[in-house]
Amino acid sequence: MDNKWVRKLTSRKFWAAVASFASMIVIATGGSENTATQVTALIMAGASVVAYIVGEGLADAANIGADTGKAIEAENGLEDNEEV
Repeated sequence: MDNKWVRKLTSRKFWAAVASFASMIVIATGGSENTATQVTALIMAGASVVAYIVGEGLADAANIGADTGKAIEAENGLEDNEEV
């Protein structure tokens, strides 16, 4: 995923703007304030899930890269305290 989109999907400001826009659309189309509040809560809950999934994916990808580097060093006979 493009780094620009990762930053947007994990941004609280982005999700607050999306939730605000959605709640204003609900109000503008004649929905009740209670409905707008529920829509906003659902969007923010979904945003939390998306941010968690993306964050965990990035952490897993970083760990895989670190583990691969250690495996290559082990194959070359380097130990943790040796320098190249």
